[in-house]
Amino acid sequence: MKKNKLLFPIFIVIFAALLAGRTLLTSGYFKMHDDLQMMRQLEMEKCFLDLQIPCRWISDMGYGFGFPLFNYYPPLPYLVGELFRVVGFSFVDTAKLVFLISFIFSGITMYFFSKEFFGKVGGVLSSVFYIWAPYRAVDVYVRGAMNEAWAFIWFPVILLFSYKLLTVGQKPGRAKAGLVILLSLSWVGLFLSHNLMVLIFTPIFAIWCLFWLWRFKKPVSSIKYLVSSSLLALGLTAFFTLPAILEQKYVQVDTLINGYYEYIAHFATLNQLFISRFWGYGPSVWMENDGMPFQVGHIHWILSLVIGGWWLVTCFKKNKSIIRNSSFIILFFIAVGWFAAFMAHSRSTFIWQVIPILKFVQFPWRFLTLVTFSFSFIVGSLVLLVPKKFIYLVVGILSIGLIIFNFNYFLPDGGKMGSLTDKEKFAGAAWDLQRTAGIFDYLPKGAVTAPKEPMRALSEVMRGEVSTDNLKVGTNKASFSADVISNGATLRIGIFKFPNWKAYVDGKEVETYIPKEEMWGRMYIDVPKGEHEIVIKLLNTPLRCVSNIISLTVWLGLLGYLVLQFKRGR
Repeated sequence: MKKNKLLFPIFIVIFAALLAGRTLLTSGYFKMHDDLQMMRQLEMEKCFLDLQIPCRWISDMGYGFGFPLFNYYPPLPYLVGELFRVVGFSFVDTAKLVFLISFIFSGITMYFFSKEFFGKVGGVLSSVFYIWAPYRAVDVYVRGAMNEAWAFIWFPVILLFSYKLLTVGQKPGRAKAGLVILLSLSWVGLFLSHNLMVLIFTPIFAIWCLFWLWRFKKPVSSIKYLVSSSLLALGLTAFFTLPAILEQKYVQVDTLINGYYEYIAHFATLNQLFISRFWGYGPSVWMENDGMPFQVGHIHWILSLVIGGWWLVTCFKKNKSIIRNSSFIILFFIAVGWFAAFMAHSRSTFIWQVIPILKFVQFPWRFLTLVTFSFSFIVGSLVLLVPKKFIYLVVGILSIGLIIFNFNYFLPDGGKMGSLTDKEKFAGAAWDLQRTAGIFDYLPKGAVTAPKEPMRALSEVMRGEVSTDNLKVGTNKASFSADVISNGATLRIGIFKFPNWKAYVDGKEVETYIPKEEMWGRMYIDVPKGEHEIVIKLLNTPLRCVSNIISLTVWLGLLGYLVLQFKRGR
């Protein structure tokens, strides 16, 4: 009976998540802005089949000239997607299930975070509001922003485990070690889900930790645990984070912040944030011409004002300090939520100008992630304000009312799934569109301009007379036989030049280069007369090697530590 009481709130949260993702459990697929989820999953799978682990270069995108996508793009949702693929799910169903996971697990993590401060009933209320916030529907059903949808999973547990780590007091060392690991793994989840969310969430985390360090007056003893957790997280994610940051010089990152992606064109208006009930599936454009909604959520922001006002009045009326735990937590997240809403509005332009790195956020309305998180969490505090005999009634009315109010937001364009199979998605015009989409995101620096047509052949003869045979193309390796009849030849390889693509003729490395007239950044090689076996391989740069070694060592060390603790019965 006791176990059932513990699990019942989780069942409610999961039910609320399944209701939000109800159409994801039906057949077919849906239109979205970032319609590359199945393509990325396919490319991740091809990397695994080629034993390119970790996956960095994918062969089909970039017009077929390849692309260093996963050298820069967080891979976690697609790694999890491979688990569904292994057991036989189609690419269509895999993408939908990975989206559904974002609803389910974000609800569960918010439940445990809110439960820590507001109890089980408060945890359930916060979770329902977290799942059913309008922006959550935008992320999944409008934008198709898989990685951002997954970022919602990690915000609650990062703050929960850091709070527990800083307040464990005299608990045994193994409890602290466990919390260090859990906090690290939570950061790993966020790093590998959405690196831009790391940028905007880290200041919130820092203030949160500073308060608890000050509150419990144990800064020196506690900071070492935070540092240990940070170093562990950095070690576990080094294989991705180090190349993603330090190898940006090899790609044209300016394309991520110019033109359509310039932040100045994507502020939301007050009407869009707080008043309008408009719902659409179009793009984000200048001012109120948007075809896309940016609602904070009427019930969310109204309750934030009610709750904030009540706590402020209570603190000052009864001369209570606002730095008491409950008062600080609630007022802190109200402040975070409203500041994040301010950052989505054009009045915050001066902040964006003062902090240049913010331009990589691209869309100011991305701060709605923090608005949604903060306002959803503090709604759980209503259980502290309502008389006990009315708690269940109030929570039920608010939860059901919110779901009814936002019910039609959690639907794909047109209200239902359209017919689609893997075969249809990876053929014809649909396949061509996916191969070319996003080509400017991480275009190698060697390309003066993006290709205007797809790759016609792996090897093209630019000088001399050559016949080729036995062409084989993988994600990180290509090979073919070449019979050079003339006195030497120059071949153009249908792959972008990018560190560390190497070319070998009969096992001997030859130089790859880009001549002046080459505008698309493809590799060229010179081949002598005669019959040859030519192999093109992507090798790791020294940085990638070091990054892989660091992560592998830390993961093995962590696994060894956990096995050792398990054997000791801890």
